[in-house]
Amino acid sequence: MHIIKWELKSNLKSLTIWCMIFIVLIFMMTSEFSAYYNNPEMADIMSMLPETMLKAFSMDNANLTTTTGYLSLVGLYFYLMAGVFAVLLGSGIISKEERDKTAEYLMTMPISREKILLAKLMAALINCLVLLLTIVGATILALFKYDLDQAFYTFLLDLSAAIMLEMLIFLSVGMFLASVLKRYKSSGKISASLLMLLYFINVAIGLSKNLDALEYVTPFKYFNAQKILQTGQLEFKFVILSLGIIFGGIVCTFLFYPRRDLHI
Repeated sequence: MHIIKWELKSNLKSLTIWCMIFIVLIFMMTSEFSAYYNNPEMADIMSMLPETMLKAFSMDNANLTTTTGYLSLVGLYFYLMAGVFAVLLGSGIISKEERDKTAEYLMTMPISREKILLAKLMAALINCLVLLLTIVGATILALFKYDLDQAFYTFLLDLSAAIMLEMLIFLSVGMFLASVLKRYKSSGKISASLLMLLYFINVAIGLSKNLDALEYVTPFKYFNAQKILQTGQLEFKFVILSLGIIFGGIVCTFLFYPRRDLHI
């Protein structure tokens, strides 16, 4: 419990900054929605844009004149930013002991590395949950004046589950990379670079039908917001795949981290 509190305290500043970024971003995005709300002319303008561009940025089939349609459009950006937060959190929460020169103190405590790692994981999960609640709360507040109905809240709940799964995927990937890489300075850069590569693969899939098979490679394709809006649920195969990646990443972290040489 002491380690969890310590990790929460040490990550509080970063978490607060990320929450503020999301709040500002959400209110900026939704401020533009007033021009789209119940405005059929905007729908006509969207239909004139190239189909490949719409697919590349997950804008196809999005009805921007409704709250759910607009939210489905910005969903991809929620995925991207929440993924960046999670992958850097996962990488940093493992490597920061070497970065901050506190590894020697932490490892001399009468507690196993596995228990230290479990405490770090619990603290990271709490951070992700707080960020998710911030996203949900800010979204509701920003769109509340548009007479939100049950369909909106149902879609927001499904989208929240998708965002959480995305964060857990990248959290586990960040922790795993920080556990296996010998140089702690490299883990954050490699984790962030991998995330951006997966995002660009997502864009490339939208530009070419020949790359559809790569949808299993990038988590950004697992939970397309428009599909969630249309079907009212997350695709079961991608939920299972996501849980498998999360489980595999965490298990591998617990296998490699206790055996890793720390640079003190």
